[in-house]
Amino acid sequence: MGSQDVLSETTRLASSSALLQILFRVITFGLNAFTLRYVSKEMIGLVNVRLTLLYSTIVFLAREAFRRACLSGSTKRNWTKTINLLWLTLKTKTQGIRLNGINGYLIPSLKVFFRSTDEKCCTRVEVPLGLCWSLFLGWIWLQLLEVPDPNSVPYYKIGVVAFGLSAVVELLGEPFWVLAQAHLFIRLKVIAESLSIISKCILTVILVVLYPQWGLYIFSLAQLLYTSILVLCYVMYFMKFLGSPEAKKKSFPVSRMTDLLPNLIEDQTVVDWKEARLTWSFFKQSFLKQMLTEGERYVMTFLNVLNFGDQGVYDIVNNLGSLVARFIFLPIEESFYIFFAKVLERGTDVKLQKQDDIAMAAAVLESLLKLVLLVGLSITVFGYAYSQLALDIYGGSMLSSGSGPSLLRCYSLYVLLLAVNGVTECFTFASMCKEEVDSFCQMYNMHFKAADS
Repeated sequence: MGSQDVLSETTRLASSSALLQILFRVITFGLNAFTLRYVSKEMIGLVNVRLTLLYSTIVFLAREAFRRACLSGSTKRNWTKTINLLWLTLKTKTQGIRLNGINGYLIPSLKVFFRSTDEKCCTRVEVPLGLCWSLFLGWIWLQLLEVPDPNSVPYYKIGVVAFGLSAVVELLGEPFWVLAQAHLFIRLKVIAESLSIISKCILTVILVVLYPQWGLYIFSLAQLLYTSILVLCYVMYFMKFLGSPEAKKKSFPVSRMTDLLPNLIEDQTVVDWKEARLTWSFFKQSFLKQMLTEGERYVMTFLNVLNFGDQGVYDIVNNLGSLVARFIFLPIEESFYIFFAKVLERGTDVKLQKQDDIAMAAAVLESLLKLVLLVGLSITVFGYAYSQLALDIYGGSMLSSGSGPSLLRCYSLYVLLLAVNGVTECFTFASMCKEEVDSFCQMYNMHFKAADS
């Protein structure tokens, strides 16, 4: 696929994602506004801050680095090795070999031992990184954090288990997601996410109205429904697509569903170690990024600076303020990361690459920055002026009478910074080599140490 074709498909992906997300989010926006009339602030704070933080931390740490590494470069690669890496599958052919990732780096603090009595036999062991994170973080959420009053927020333990399980369920669909993104399946991602979000909101509204005494059971069931539908959409699509005349016409690299499971390759390494080392570099960066992205939620969760009611108000304001970031900026960032990763050659000097591709990438980057700046400035101007009205319409006096309007005004200014950050970040990490990513992480560490001192 040429650069112009990649640009065309990427633009379609970004625009379709943005438009369909706006359409479906308008529906969910109304459903959520309706739900606010039936749910306490404490319940909203616990679900949207603490439990959602558990879920987002698990999926981010378990998949973000793999996504970035596996989407880099051309689609013409050994997809068996890429899928093995996504499943984090390792093998050994010798006796008593101790594996601890790549030179002890891929799986931090996780020692895995394999033994084989026959050198000709291969031992394949799956190391479900997402499950490890889910168990570890779930234990922290249950044992180390403050447990809410069961009278105001019942079934807390059930909620922690359900949100952790939903993260693991979503990670099962990761090979499907990467294949779909790499081959620019435009409608699949948008439709799958939209259907799952709408189903979650509808179930939440129904249960909140009919069975309000269920407490966290409502949001736990809705979250499990969301991730189940999301994964099922990808699985059902690929079950129909693989082996079809359309797949053969496109020379799709995977022909059977079993190819999406971990597989051994005779006389070859199970994973592409260059790709795996890049994954570790991205893992270090993604860990820091998660701390910065969700920093305020970690502060509220671990330091108890706000009660659950105040956390609920903050989260609602945060969600309203980030609508543009999630509807417009995020689809642009995700889609054009693929474009830049395909057009630019990671780790190759710019003078040695095709100058037409470099010129196109520069022009696209300039256009994207102008677009997001225009959107960001518009949101800053109108958001600052109409914050109180927006909160009064959305949640009534519960949101508009307190500090909510001031928080939303501040967030309107923050959106302008998000606009520039997302586009520049996707370009930067699509073009950086492993050494540059490591250097970037070291710079992050220096900033953290300076801030701590």
